[in-house]
Amino acid sequence: MKKLALAAALAVLATGAYAGGVAPVIEPVVIAEDTSTSAGGILVPILALLLIAAAVAANN
Repeated sequence: MKKLALAAALAVLATGAYAGGVAPVIEPVVIAEDTSTSAGGILVPILALLLIAAAVAANN
């Protein structure tokens, strides 16, 4: 009788361990997008010219 109770207890514990199964591993999708500005790289030279013009105007 003790062996039957032990076997039943082990069977109950074993079914709970495998109830969910193995979770599938899903790798995240990496999306690489090109980053570009609408100014096309002209913004920095324009700002530099404005700063130079302001410095020249301040000296006069």
